[in-house]
Order: sequence, then C-alpha cells, then structure tokens
Amino acid sequence: MSILKKLFGFKTTQSNVIKVLNPNDFKTQITNKKVQLVDVRTPNEFQSGHIKGAKNIDAFSGTFNKKCNTLNKEEPIYIYCRSGARSKQASKRLEALGFKEVYDLKGGISNF
Repeated sequence: MSILKKLFGFKTTQSNVIKVLNPNDFKTQITNKKVQLVDVRTPNEFQSGHIKGAKNIDAFSGTFNKKCNTLNKEEPIYIYCRSGARSKQASKRLEALGFKEVYDLKGGISNF
C-alpha cells in the first residue's frame, strides 16, 4: 500500500459486479441472445444510431434510476455510451441500485 493510500484513504477496490468488456467480447455476449441492453446516451444520440435491440435510458436524465428499476436486477445488464465515460458512471449507479452483473462496453459504441 502506498503512503498516499495510507494518508488519504484512497481505495483501489474493484467491483465484483461491474465488468468492462472489449468490443469483441461484448458483441459475442449480446449476439443472438435475449439480454438487457441499454444505451445510456441522450435520445438524440440514440436516434442517430444504436445497437440493435438496445433500450435508451439517458444516464443524465432525472428518470435514470426510476427507469433502471423497471429492469431485472438478477439478470445481466449490458450498457454502453459513445466513448465509455457515461457508461462507466452509469455502471456504478446500477451497482448501487442492486444490479448483480453489469457489463460495460469498453470505449463505447464508437469503438464497437
């Protein structure tokens, strides 16, 4: 443990719930399967193109938690955004909401 971690209490714990998948693994896991696939971009971004079968739940909307609470927390959820930053934040929120398995697309849809 570094001195900074001791002095300032920095945590480097990794989540057992959130897994970041490279585009190939993400595609393999969602192809030809019924999965909970969520695009956390804005509705305008979603309309400009999205992964087939994705549901749009804007990570920055005031209804994000409410809409996510309608999904099955026991089933894996696959999420993505444009570049990976919003989905990373959204993953943490989903974990806090009680989701058991969250799969985040590394680099977002622009890397897909």
